[in-house]
Amino acid sequence: MPVMTLSHALEQYTGDLLSSTREWTNLHDDELKRRAVRAAADKDSAELISLTTAYLAHGGSSGVLTSPRTVEAYQLGTRQFVEYAQNNAVSLLKPGRHMAQGYVNWMLAQGRKPAGVGLKVAAAGCLYRALRWAGATEADPFRDVRVPKDRTPGIIKRPPYTESEIADVLEQADVHTRFLLFVTAHGGLRISEALSLEWDDIDEAARRLHVRSGKGRKARMVAMSQSLSDAARAYRVTYGPGGPEFGAGRRATAPQKVFRYGTTPTARYHLERAFKAAGVEFRGFHPGRKYAGTRLLQQIKDFGRVAAHLGHESVDTTRRGYARLAADDLKDDLAGW
Repeated sequence: MPVMTLSHALEQYTGDLLSSTREWTNLHDDELKRRAVRAAADKDSAELISLTTAYLAHGGSSGVLTSPRTVEAYQLGTRQFVEYAQNNAVSLLKPGRHMAQGYVNWMLAQGRKPAGVGLKVAAAGCLYRALRWAGATEADPFRDVRVPKDRTPGIIKRPPYTESEIADVLEQADVHTRFLLFVTAHGGLRISEALSLEWDDIDEAARRLHVRSGKGRKARMVAMSQSLSDAARAYRVTYGPGGPEFGAGRRATAPQKVFRYGTTPTARYHLERAFKAAGVEFRGFHPGRKYAGTRLLQQIKDFGRVAAHLGHESVDTTRRGYARLAADDLKDDLAGW
């Protein structure tokens, strides 16, 4: 069976988790096991991505409410691990005792950061939970695997974009990409939250955004800066209800999302083009969110309000993430005494 490309896999499985689950749960136990065993023996990437996605939707902690971002990350991780198994003659059904740690060491030797390695290990571990769920194997090779911890704070490893970097990119961005950058770098939304926005979620008059299902499926209201509010008005003129581009090229039954980018990779492609045109290194979406957090903390010096704005699980998350920034501000204040 030919290996499905990643874009096809994402298109097929991210869009409808329930259908992906039924593809496997509707099988008789013997057929479920047979199909999973064959996929693992053949190292069939498409089938194993499908199985892992079905397990996430059926047996994962969030079930069919698992976020598209999580599904995408686990699909990418599954695909990479299967490629590793293909290239290194690894038996998926009967992995060697040192296979899992060898996979971790291989990624570290490639220069991957511990946090990224941890995500890939989580995906590979999910694949094996899916294989056990299907009855294909009892193997649990990633149970005791060790990934070294990186003690460097995230704000140092991948710092926020600077004011001048954001300004330079905004000058090169088209209306669509410009608004996305404002939503992430001023509103502080995660990329998954931004791409889920619908027009009813944006209230320019009240200057607020409604995030209906953030991380952990938690809703929140996000205050918009004046610049973000102005960008929303400009974007709505063309792409909002009544605008010349509203619904253009979309199916009549499709939900009217604010952004045309259907997936994170598509949004990344367009934003990277704007960064490249501006001569600014693209370090991902999260440094834009960090820019929003650092900017707000510098203005109000209140971890609690910053946590609420960013949708953090607790204020401790914010304090740990931005403690270095607070220390630098204190140093600057003391320098003036």
